[in-house]
Amino acid sequence: MKKHIAALFCLLVLFALPSLFAQDQSQPQPKLFTLPRGNAESRPRAVDRTELTVVLSGEGAELDFRKSYLASEAQLYTALYEGLFSYHPLTLSPVPAAVASWQLSKDKKVWTFTIRQNARYWNGDPLRAEDFRAAWLSMLDPKNETPYSSLFDIIEGARDFRLGNSSDPALVGIKTEGDKTLIVTLKTPVAFFPSMLCHHSFSPMHPSLAAAKTWPVSPVSNGPFYAAEKTANSLVLVKNELYWDAGNVSLQKINIRFTDDDEESASLWNSGESRWIAGTINLDSLSDQSGIMVNPMFATHYYYIRSVGPWKDYRLRRALALALPWNTMRQGYALAAKTLIFPISGYPEVNGMEEARTEEARKLLEEAGFPKGVGLPELVIRITPGEDADRIAKLMALSWMELGIPVKLDVVPYNRYFRALKGDDYNIGSTTWIGDFADPYTFLQMWRRDSNLNEARHDDADYETLMEKSMGEEGESRFETLAEAEQLLLDRGTVLPLFFSPAINVVDTDEIEGWFPNALDIHPFKYFRFKAFKPLPNVAYSRFAGH
Repeated sequence: MKKHIAALFCLLVLFALPSLFAQDQSQPQPKLFTLPRGNAESRPRAVDRTELTVVLSGEGAELDFRKSYLASEAQLYTALYEGLFSYHPLTLSPVPAAVASWQLSKDKKVWTFTIRQNARYWNGDPLRAEDFRAAWLSMLDPKNETPYSSLFDIIEGARDFRLGNSSDPALVGIKTEGDKTLIVTLKTPVAFFPSMLCHHSFSPMHPSLAAAKTWPVSPVSNGPFYAAEKTANSLVLVKNELYWDAGNVSLQKINIRFTDDDEESASLWNSGESRWIAGTINLDSLSDQSGIMVNPMFATHYYYIRSVGPWKDYRLRRALALALPWNTMRQGYALAAKTLIFPISGYPEVNGMEEARTEEARKLLEEAGFPKGVGLPELVIRITPGEDADRIAKLMALSWMELGIPVKLDVVPYNRYFRALKGDDYNIGSTTWIGDFADPYTFLQMWRRDSNLNEARHDDADYETLMEKSMGEEGESRFETLAEAEQLLLDRGTVLPLFFSPAINVVDTDEIEGWFPNALDIHPFKYFRFKAFKPLPNVAYSRFAGH
């Protein structure tokens, strides 16, 4: 569930967040902050209590889970697809989903999963172990260029297959025995493997989709809902009556609206049409602010310096980082981030930069052969439109121009920004990353030299050594090695963290059950239901009223 999301910069209401984040983050916390209640009665109550309208960010969704990397799509996939495990809506711990049972070998490297006998796709076809194997190998196929394929590197032979070093799928540790047994062999023991399997990249794929270059409007899927109708900015999901746990799915229909128009989102809330806004929204335009919820999230907004051209020399990247006015850049954020990874229980403290050290930066430039910046090419800072992004970029530019380095700002519209980050015509980019599961690995694996998520083109032998070492460790020693790897990212100027991002939603919990604040800001649709209707005190209602 990689989550590229737009940063939310202007919510001054976040002054209350630090006390929430102070909680132990070893388990996601169900803490939240809500604004004082507004005029809730000004919003009409839901008439059809089997149908829910939800607003997500964007201009539509990619239904092929292999190609996705957006937060809105990850949320959508909780309805359409179901892997071996799924997220618990409150704790985010892995819950058995398509899997009926599993066994782990004595060396903790071989996982044997048994698929539920009653697990089926919405068209009635049985779910098979081969559907998982085929989907995962498709994720690893280098021709498909899937963003999350590097997550599979923990599986024996997966990395070589993904990189094209091997073309034989039989060498990948993903096997089947019969229709219902999936056997996965890992390179090393990975205790958090079930948590990883909650991610949509580990979903099964119906055979009808294997050769399809573009998936249909209604791809055959195995989740609690299926896609029935699709337009440029909307998607209708209908309950999958053949889903193995259909008896515990309350909603019959979910209407998804996609928009980046914050006034449109507010209008959908004010009218009562939508009970949950997970996209951009103008909070000041809400007639009822009782639904505004802010909670801690395992997410960080950061800039990064790409290791291309002369910037492959980490002394130059470090010089850029040392020259920045960190306190000014982080000013105004409720939770300034000095590190990449939000502190979680048991994870060692990592030291981030807190103030400018310009003279040291100048010495590093000279040491690297570019005194006073002479000879260095123009730095291109790629940003999205917005007041705060402009402020940060200009602070960076001024700092680096004082070192003698030419700088150019490149503003790219949000709907093209993440695609633009995959190009080679810039040096500095920014994003917000939400962890795919509650472990430091989800932040650190994407900086490996051959990761598909490595947009910084980071390539550091010392970093690779530490990450490889961590794969053979457990517990405290593993965390210590991962923290050492993170320290390297910061010290060598690859990552420039600014703030830890909160999850911000507008949701009607007076009427909706099954929605809980959590550290990944993912809310499985399976658990949503309208609360039992309660009449006002001293008022009797008849089902025949008005007739």
